[in-house]
Amino acid sequence: MHVPIDRKGNVMTAERQVLAVLDEVYAAWAANAADAFVAPYDEVATAILPGAFLPNCEAIRTTMATVFAGELKGSKAVHEVQDVRFVGTDAAIVVGKGAVVPSGQADPDPASRSLETWVLSRRGGAWRIAAFHNCAA
Repeated sequence: MHVPIDRKGNVMTAERQVLAVLDEVYAAWAANAADAFVAPYDEVATAILPGAFLPNCEAIRTTMATVFAGELKGSKAVHEVQDVRFVGTDAAIVVGKGAVVPSGQADPDPASRSLETWVLSRRGGAWRIAAFHNCAA
């Protein structure tokens, strides 16, 4: 059995493993890298954004590539985890608050504040994003 270890050599708890997946997503956003953004998503993952349903990983990638090249170019997203719950041993639900920091700004745009729900599943020892939903906070 593979035991995940962090960069400091510590064994990672299941919660830390799940949160590391989200850290990867937010790092990719900061780099405005759509391919890296969807790397931890399951192929059949879904995303619900205000006014949009993205039915699979490719739709998520295409949407993020478009916004990273346009209205969100140079932006980064910030998030604050509110709750992590496990459903059995191989599914997790993460609830948080998020916002977008526009390019050249230090603080989030108040109009971008959102509530987020992430659903992750573990397959073959790796946590993957199965679904994402956000709505205005």
